[in-house]
Parts: sequence; structure tokens; C-alpha cells
Amino acid sequence: MTDQEILELCLRPASREKGYRLLVSAYSKKIYWHVRRMVTDHDDANDVVQNVFIKIYRGLGEFRQDSKLYTWIFRIASNEAVSFIQEKYRRSRIALESDQAAYIKQLQADVWVDGNDTQRLLQMAIDTLPDKQKQVFVMRYFDELKYEEMEEILGTSTGALKASFHHAVKKIEDFLKTGLNRS
Repeated sequence: MTDQEILELCLRPASREKGYRLLVSAYSKKIYWHVRRMVTDHDDANDVVQNVFIKIYRGLGEFRQDSKLYTWIFRIASNEAVSFIQEKYRRSRIALESDQAAYIKQLQADVWVDGNDTQRLLQMAIDTLPDKQKQVFVMRYFDELKYEEMEEILGTSTGALKASFHHAVKKIEDFLKTGLNRS
């Protein structure tokens, strides 16, 4: 089914539940991996994704359709992931550097991340990025979104997105060089 057909089902009271199930089926995996790359932990990602779909369900009636459905969904997912990260940071107040050993152990124990040291280093590098750069990097590198799509989702100009991506890539490269030299 197309997004428009799913949306039409969601907006009709008689077929709302069916439409919502189709929407979840169509987007749950994409949204999970988008969020997962931002928050790192599987359980945290599941919690955020659940919140995303609750917000989508509650907000479907107010969706103005001035953007594509997937753009609207990705915007909600991105905002929820950033809010989660910020709240988690506020609660913990522990810098990555002071808790790096525990973080590495968590990544090594994670069944969703394979044993590749480079993959772990990449995830650690991504986690050191500022929120906006992390969002842009994940959307461009992993989700393979075009800058125009990201512009619609994040409300940021293409030029600013390209600059954020460039800075993120540079920081990740520097982090990886440092990490690989330590090995």
C-alpha cells in the first residue's frame, strides 16, 4: 500500500486501527534502526520507537499533509531520539570519557552489534557527535536520505546539512584514526 492509502485508512474512524497497524508494519524497522543508531542501546531504542508510534497515533488527526508521511514520521523519530539522549545525559551527567570502559563493555555484550572492533569504534565516534551532527550523519550515511528529504525533516537548509555532515565525517575520521592507532 502507498503512504497515501495508509493515511486515508488511518484518518477514517472505521479503519483507523487497520491503517495504524499497516503504518507500524511499514515503518517500524526503518524507524527502529534510525533511532538505534542515535541512542545506541537496543532497549532504549525500543522505548523511543514505542514513544514515536504513540505520538504518531495521537497526532494522525493533526497531520496537515504539507509534507510526506515518511518525512513527518522521521521528524518525530529524530526529535524523540534527541530528546531521549538529552534526558539521559541530564540524568546521568557522566561524560563518555569517564565511563568509556563500561560503554565498550555494553557494546561488546550487545547482541545487535557484531564483534567487529571497527564497528564498535564507529558507534562510539557517532555517539561523541553533537545531536544535530549525529542526526544528519545517521540520516545521510545509514538511512541514505537525500539532503532535500533531510531539509524537510529537520527544517534546516541543504547547505547547513552538508556542512553538518562534513563536520561529522571529519570528527568520525579523527576519532577512528585515534582509536585504530590505540589498537
